[in-house]
Amino acid sequence: MRSGSLADPADVKAALRVAARTLRATLDPGLGEALAQQALTHFAFPSGATISGVWPLADEMDLRPLMHALHTRGHPIVLPQTTPRGQPLLFRQWTPGSAMITERFGTQCPDGPAAVPDILFVPLLAFDRRGHRLGYGGGYYDRTLAALPGRRAIGFGFSALEVDSVPIGPHDHPLDAIVTEREVIRITDGI
Repeated sequence: MRSGSLADPADVKAALRVAARTLRATLDPGLGEALAQQALTHFAFPSGATISGVWPLADEMDLRPLMHALHTRGHPIVLPQTTPRGQPLLFRQWTPGSAMITERFGTQCPDGPAAVPDILFVPLLAFDRRGHRLGYGGGYYDRTLAALPGRRAIGFGFSALEVDSVPIGPHDHPLDAIVTEREVIRITDGI
């Protein structure tokens, strides 16, 4: 996927979102198994680290195989709860079989106690090799990462969603790494 050359960064982001959603709708969410293998092979998750995943939207990469594997290895898993606009995300503990609550935007979160993640898996619509991601436009993860300094952020998605350059703004937080079904792209050390 290639990024456009519109003058206004907001217009570029809007055009990229449309293109990425259109492309993503043609991809196989089941590639989450391959993504899980990439993550488990290439990341050294610290023992006992609390890790956030996400419950997948309809055409989003399915992170559940990785969440199950990390849970089996003894990692506490948390999933985001959508908060009011302008607020960072909250995270609730998840285990296989947890009761899920449907939220606005079609997201789901577990009905579990709140916890804070050490490592966050961050969904994306597009990404570049500098560690920049295009999200859904609400700023939830950027606010969350700003509120959790020192936490590691790993973007995840389909390799086909890579672009030459994601336009960034002053509140956009770069990722520490990106994992796809094909590879791990390290931006910083420490994961």
